[in-house]
Amino acid sequence: MEKVRISSYQLFILVVLFELGTAILFNPGGLAKQDAWIANLLGLAAGLLLFWVYYRLFRYYPDIPLTSYAQKIIGKWLGSIIALLYIVYFLYQSSRILRDIGELLITTLYNQTPLLVLNTFMLFTLLYGAFKGIEVVARVGELCFPIVYLLAISGFLAILLTDIVHLDNLKPILENGGGIILKTVFRSTLNFPFGEMVVFTMLLPYLNKPKKVLHICLGGVLLSGINITITSIINIAVLGVDLFIRSPFPLFNTIRKIELSTFLQRLDVFFILYLIVAGFFKLYLYFYVAVVGAADLFKIKNQTKLVLPLGTLIFFGSITIASNYAEHIKEGIVLIPYFVHMPFQVIIPVILLIVAFFKSYKSSK
Repeated sequence: MEKVRISSYQLFILVVLFELGTAILFNPGGLAKQDAWIANLLGLAAGLLLFWVYYRLFRYYPDIPLTSYAQKIIGKWLGSIIALLYIVYFLYQSSRILRDIGELLITTLYNQTPLLVLNTFMLFTLLYGAFKGIEVVARVGELCFPIVYLLAISGFLAILLTDIVHLDNLKPILENGGGIILKTVFRSTLNFPFGEMVVFTMLLPYLNKPKKVLHICLGGVLLSGINITITSIINIAVLGVDLFIRSPFPLFNTIRKIELSTFLQRLDVFFILYLIVAGFFKLYLYFYVAVVGAADLFKIKNQTKLVLPLGTLIFFGSITIASNYAEHIKEGIVLIPYFVHMPFQVIIPVILLIVAFFKSYKSSK
């Protein structure tokens, strides 16, 4: 592994920016309609429990990433296959996020700019960050974190000062019963974004003070989950259930409704700034752990050699992953949760933990 270290505060910031990422821009939990905020809270609770699985694996192997301890737990050959699949998963997610950011920018601001151009500029920034390493990006995160929260608080206050919030849109609660909420949790809110903390199984060995991992990460996930829940409540209260469900980017539509007198209008720039900052960190961490995993699996000492080829791979993947944005979204809703997220976020880590537990118990006798 690259010989770097990140502080506890930097890890906390990376967790929050990663978890918020693109999740706050979409409508996770939208399947539950006006109960989306309940689905988000339940997804948060399940995500906290799921992170405990990742944490226990880290406690068994505190000095190596998932791609290494998978080989130690279930054997070199099968473990290497699992490690390779995780690298592919991280790269695939990088491609999807790069496509998400490009499509969001086209929809909201650059509607005459080709997707290829926008993704190219984002790719250059990503590659530069990857060459500099996680320590540099973590320090950048310290600078960006106050900006993101200043934007969030400013937007929240602006919404409260206008007459666009209608809490009646949140009623009736549990109109469709609890079944649809639980379905939404397992289909959406657990995987996106809380299950994505599996990325940090590749980063936890970098922490300066590993004893603080559990509190730092749980705190970051909790803060992010509360923010996502509050955002979903505001979106529903402002837009109404129908528009909330139909809107691909409900937060963008909510922000566009803000008008304070004649001097504070068109606050789309808040949305764009957030998208660029938080979206970049989520994209970067997915890509970076793919590079780290590939270097670890194939025993490449200088991992920067992998940055350009893997960056090129996700760039072309982001363009070819779907023929249009509707297809891209459909794939993300119908196929990804069950056939991609569930195995890599839940099933494989739980199996690894069970096997690691029995191996540890057996060796302690």
